[in-house]
Amino acid sequence: MPARRHPTARQVRLGAELRKLREAAGLKATEVASMLGASSVQMSQVEAGITGVSERRLRQLAANYACSDDALIDALVAMATDRTRGWWEEYRGRLATPFLDLSELEHHANYRWDVDFLHVPGLLQTEDYARALFSYMNPEHSKSDMELWVEHRMKRRVIIERPDPIPYEAVIHEAALRIRVGGRAAVRAQLTRILELSEADHVTVRLIPFDLDDFAGAGSAMVYAGGPVPKLDTVVRDAPHGTGFIHAEAQLSRFRKLFRKLEAVSLEPGRSRDFIHGLAKEL
Repeated sequence: MPARRHPTARQVRLGAELRKLREAAGLKATEVASMLGASSVQMSQVEAGITGVSERRLRQLAANYACSDDALIDALVAMATDRTRGWWEEYRGRLATPFLDLSELEHHANYRWDVDFLHVPGLLQTEDYARALFSYMNPEHSKSDMELWVEHRMKRRVIIERPDPIPYEAVIHEAALRIRVGGRAAVRAQLTRILELSEADHVTVRLIPFDLDDFAGAGSAMVYAGGPVPKLDTVVRDAPHGTGFIHAEAQLSRFRKLFRKLEAVSLEPGRSRDFIHGLAKEL
């Protein structure tokens, strides 16, 4: 297969998972290349996501690695053979790569969890709220850039608004709902939007109130995208150097436990809706 100049995060992830399987089998890339009649350069490119891999070759690799996890192998085959050109492709060359990688990740996710303490999660944001947020955080950018970001963010909501939406859970701190991004009217409309979405069977919104005793989890903001098998889950976190995609098994396990811990201390969905209603009335 021809080499890719700019592999996507999904293609890089596939290569990384194949490397993990090889390392778990205690094999070197040169040894595997020899088994397959390939070069070590080809193996390196596959594991870097620079070169694709066929279903036949992938299953051959899994057999050589003595991997008996059929569900994982099938999921990796699906990643390797997927030829989806989603709606985000229209933004290629117009938006930075992380925007597109996040959209692709969400498109293939089986479920989604969000935790936020300072802002309303992106999938729940109204257009006015998103515009005010981007404008404040990136004042040096042009209005056309801002509008492109807002447009892209609104299109990302398709995963919870389409006819076959994925299950979505959000844990939001009271602070995020009280900060008046865009002003009083924009926040009122934003709270109304959250309430409307929270009525859907596939959407669950829970609130962490200010008066919760012994709470120290405000640094736990995350986006958690569930894969076809737990090993292919992904956590997305913002960092000073940019957006980070986390998929080490130990880290995934930690973030799963953290989400459940935050979920356990938050208000149940009905009380959360009542609380948000109260906040909206205050405005």
